[in-house]
Amino acid sequence: MEYRQLGTSDVQVTPVALGAWAIGGWMWGGTDDSDALAAIKTAIDRGMTTIDTAPAYGFGHSESIVGQAIQNRRDQVQILTKFGIRWDLDPAEGKGTPFFDTNDLEGNPVTLVKYGGRESVVAECEASLQRLGVDTIDLFQHHWPDANTPIAETMEACRELLEQGKIRAVGVSNYSPEQMDEARKVVPLASDQPPYSMLRRGIETDVVPYCRAHDVGILAYSPLQNGILTGKVTMDRTFPDDDLRAHEPYYKQENRKRILDFLQETVRPIADRHEATIAQIVIAWTMHRPGITCALVGCRNPQQAEDNARAGEIELTDEQMQRITDGLDGLALDL
Repeated sequence: MEYRQLGTSDVQVTPVALGAWAIGGWMWGGTDDSDALAAIKTAIDRGMTTIDTAPAYGFGHSESIVGQAIQNRRDQVQILTKFGIRWDLDPAEGKGTPFFDTNDLEGNPVTLVKYGGRESVVAECEASLQRLGVDTIDLFQHHWPDANTPIAETMEACRELLEQGKIRAVGVSNYSPEQMDEARKVVPLASDQPPYSMLRRGIETDVVPYCRAHDVGILAYSPLQNGILTGKVTMDRTFPDDDLRAHEPYYKQENRKRILDFLQETVRPIADRHEATIAQIVIAWTMHRPGITCALVGCRNPQQAEDNARAGEIELTDEQMQRITDGLDGLALDL
């Protein structure tokens, strides 16, 4: 698989990367660790060597699984993780901004807090290095901006970690152009990680132009829109309440029907031409969109990892890219 430069940093990533949210188990109805380990190893074997994780993905569990999977293979992979979402702080103490209430993996109620204070950034980096079992993180990303902590303070901590060699590059996630401007005054930004899919293209109006103008890479998360764009979710499929898809507007019956019809009528013929799956074409379309450096795609077992890696090898023609985009422009969803 080819590699793409991440902004002006010396970090290179694969155009399709393994997104490790689901393997953490949180908000995805649990996980099977043996399948997760096998999935990561399969991804690496197939050349999909970029792995994106975060402490919040399973309250450290996703990072720990990634760490186990890359033992003795550190020189083959690019490790991307995040900081800035804590589950062990009390917002009443004046640190951070409440994000939302949820349950941990044991079902205990916790409040997630956005916090970008200097001491927290440093502590989170150390904790991630320990869980991952590495000496250096390739890309350290601010998971969500914290409205109650100056971006400059957060980025100063990142600059210190960069100078210490504990991280190779600094990125952000869910940042607006204005917030990226603030960050770039302190430290070079290698990337922004926003949500982006065929169904959620809002960043094309502001984030994409900004990143292209300032040589900031874009790591697009949820390109399969939490699975609805795989074409495998039938109309009668249901999800438990602790699965985020139970509350995802794209999974509402009327929207699901329109999306499935679009996938079968527009994407399926292109997939057949490439001897590929619908999901593989969706991923290929995403990674070839202007400004997109990498599509982050989750997987929970070796077969899904194999399928995602294959998507990184598909070259869509300009006509096929345009046909899909035209079909999307006529897709009216009730959101």
